[in-house]
Amino acid sequence: MEEALWAYRLTEEENARLRLEELESLDEKRLEAQQSLECFQARLSRAFNKKVRLRSFQVGDQVLAVRRPIITSHKSGGKFTSKWDGPYVVQEAYSSGAYKLVDADDMRIGPINGKFLKRYYP
Repeated sequence: MEEALWAYRLTEEENARLRLEELESLDEKRLEAQQSLECFQARLSRAFNKKVRLRSFQVGDQVLAVRRPIITSHKSGGKFTSKWDGPYVVQEAYSSGAYKLVDADDMRIGPINGKFLKRYYP
C-alpha cells in the first residue's frame, strides 16, 4: 500500500514547479482584475463628471442659500415653501470654496460652503 502512495508523491522539484505555475496564474488573474477595475472606475468618473457643474462665485455676485432647518426631522412650512433664502451678496470668497455673504440689511452670514449656494437671477 505504501508503495502505491509513494508512486503518486511528487518530488520537491516537481512540487516547486507546480507551485510556481499556480502563483504565475494567480498573478495574471490579479492583473486582469486590476485592469478591469481601473477601466470601470474611469468609466464611472467620466459619467459622474458629465453631470458636475462647478459653482464658483465672485465678490459682488448675488446668490441664494439653501434653507436648512436646525432639526431636520421638524421641517418648517409646507411643501410649497421655498427651499432657498436670499438674495445675498457675496462679500468674501475663500480659496477653500466657502463664501461670506451679506443680505440687504448688511447682516453677515457665513462662511457657507459653495455647494449650498446657487446664482440668483433677478
